Amino acid sequence: MSLDLDAPAPEAPDCAADGAWLACIECGATFAPFEDVRYTCDDCDGLLEVRYADPPTFDGFGAGADTEGPERGVWRYREALPFDLGVTLPEGDTPLHEVPRLEADVGVDALRIKHEGMNPTGSFKDRGMTVGVRVAEELGVGALACASTGNTSAALAAYGGRAGLETLVLLPEGKVAAGKIAQASLHGARILEVDGNFDSCLDIVQELAARGEAYLLNSLNPFRLEGQKTIGFEILEAFHADYGTYPDRIVLPVGNAGNTAAIYKAFRELVQAGALDPTDVPKITGVQAEGAAPMVEAVEAGNDEVRRWEEVETRATAIRIGNPVNAPKALPGIRNTGGTAVAVSDDEITAAQRDLAHEGVGVEPASAASVAGLRTLRREGVVDDEEQVVCLTTGHLLKDPDAAYAAGGDPEPVANDVDAVLDLLADE
Repeated sequence: MSLDLDAPAPEAPDCAADGAWLACIECGATFAPFEDVRYTCDDCDGLLEVRYADPPTFDGFGAGADTEGPERGVWRYREALPFDLGVTLPEGDTPLHEVPRLEADVGVDALRIKHEGMNPTGSFKDRGMTVGVRVAEELGVGALACASTGNTSAALAAYGGRAGLETLVLLPEGKVAAGKIAQASLHGARILEVDGNFDSCLDIVQELAARGEAYLLNSLNPFRLEGQKTIGFEILEAFHADYGTYPDRIVLPVGNAGNTAAIYKAFRELVQAGALDPTDVPKITGVQAEGAAPMVEAVEAGNDEVRRWEEVETRATAIRIGNPVNAPKALPGIRNTGGTAVAVSDDEITAAQRDLAHEGVGVEPASAASVAGLRTLRREGVVDDEEQVVCLTTGHLLKDPDAAYAAGGDPEPVANDVDAVLDLLADE
């Protein structure tokens, strides 16, 4: 089934419910959206995507929607979602920060930072969970589960707790930042630490879901990406309001490639609706850490599939993933928009984290990969000085306080005396 940028809006099959259905991106098979629990295609095991017969234009969002609902946040875009409202804290409506010193230093015409760390649990995962947990309610499941590098677990526990559902989280032992484990624990999740990496955890939780033990809410679940695509809507609306145009490029960290796929889906739907010209679609550009870069490997080699990396390592824990399950959706998004993918070192990520912090934007290491990648692409001449760029940062600084402490300066001891403080300051 076509993932081309200019593919027309599909006609609704008989199985559609209120104009929405599930479609396999590999063989084109279609399924009713809420009759059964389904994560992949029954016929070929390909990835599923939520499809709509009548995607809305920008005028159909918020006050222009046919239904009553919020004016801001994820559910502002309810006309492009399977429901009018979900389990909400609320989420979305995150800032598009100006960073003038960083903009001048990087040397582009415009640079804005979309800070998803300002969501309720501190990451973009909340956007997917507000939709995913609402679907779980529709399906009548009693328990939710995910594998996680940390942020998904926090969001799942918070939204599952809000809905009164049991939540189970599988984490790679010793590989998840303490702040994220604390969130999942306090929100009431049952946490299991697996002797393996994230991809091993996902293998297990997929098998649990296949056996009907819980409803899977990793980004393999197509409804998760419906919430996450609202990042793309928000970027376009906010950027256009400030500049009268759309950004030339969106640079984002890549772990499981869910955001890459989701943002591309948002752009495709706007093109289908006639709200966005294909020539105005931003170049989607992915960034991975050098120690966990299977998507970059595939893009550079021109491959249609991603090779699973069994061993991955980076201090950017949120993107320490060797088998991005959404690669079949994300690779077309990068290529069909004229984007690319680049790998950066952990030291480059930490430097970018400091750069953002000096502008008052506090993010966890994985988030800063987007800015580190932009610097690399400027240095290599891939991004020119006339481009207008949005970098996506995905999680809050306090998600990983140990990494933040290591990236910052050490406290200086001083005697309990004003003169001692002044002497120390004078020494500098």
